[in-house]
Amino acid sequence: MKKIGFLSFGHWSPGSQSQTRSASDVLLQSIDLAVAAEELGADGAYFRVHHFARQLASPFPLLAAVGARTSRIEIGTGVIDMRYENPLYMAEDAGSADLIAGGRLQLGISRGSPEQVTEGWRHFGYQPAEGESDADMGRRHAEVFLQVIEGRGFAEPNPHPMFPNPPGLLRLEPYSEGLRERIWWGSASNATAVWAAKQGMNLQSSTLKQDESGEPFHVQQAKQIRLYREAWKEAGHTRSPRVSVSRSIFALVNDQDRAYFGRGKDSDQVGIIDNMRAVFGRSYANEPDRLAEELRKDEAIAEADTLLLTVPNQLGVSYNTHVLEAILKHVAPALGWR
Repeated sequence: MKKIGFLSFGHWSPGSQSQTRSASDVLLQSIDLAVAAEELGADGAYFRVHHFARQLASPFPLLAAVGARTSRIEIGTGVIDMRYENPLYMAEDAGSADLIAGGRLQLGISRGSPEQVTEGWRHFGYQPAEGESDADMGRRHAEVFLQVIEGRGFAEPNPHPMFPNPPGLLRLEPYSEGLRERIWWGSASNATAVWAAKQGMNLQSSTLKQDESGEPFHVQQAKQIRLYREAWKEAGHTRSPRVSVSRSIFALVNDQDRAYFGRGKDSDQVGIIDNMRAVFGRSYANEPDRLAEELRKDEAIAEADTLLLTVPNQLGVSYNTHVLEAILKHVAPALGWR
């Protein structure tokens, strides 16, 4: 059994072929797709976060709105770039959104992806400390965020407050119990996966990975997941961790599917990203029975408990609902996921 959700990049463009021509279109359609996914029986609605781009950015208003419109589906991100975040203010936003959703948030955080602008985090008022890289800064912000959402008091109360305080040091409010165990780290390397395990975070293995062995993407990703689980066990955490992988998967069940995705990329791609040699996972597009055969050979999907299907959000809610339904109805049962 696997949890199956969608991951939306939240693109919009004014082109005539786009069903999302504005930020408003993307936000409202994201809510509608989450509602439709829940009705289909999908397990998760996840959203990418990018700054300075015609894509979804500030995630918490959207997460709260989805939480208010749904009742069961997990709601998450993949990922929030911690270089841009005030971890204390983010903790308040996250607590609020999680309470609205009834404890269904699954927050993916990380250093983030390549940016649209140069050192965009500086425009948000952040810069690395002396001797730090921007990645170090992102991990430092993450560590502070993890500490303050645990709910322990740390701030000295005012002796003459406007409102009465509870005894002892004060914590951030609102506090949402259990949120700390629902934080994921988006990792593109073996080393950061091991670091995430030590921090007690779940693992979102990225849509790309640092090419550390020259092996196929899914093989390297499966090894990364195994290293993560070994590090988790060595750290002595008491709960079982969760691991997700993301894939572009399309079951070709009608002529429209074949027109859109019948000539999809069926091999990994290798490139240089942020001065790192990276391998990008292939897309899967085939008739349902053949698609199941191909997916059965993907070692990383086999290792993960959660599969996030990247959706072409600019094709609109109706078509993306069809994409999800085709996987849930025709492919997942054949693989024993449902």
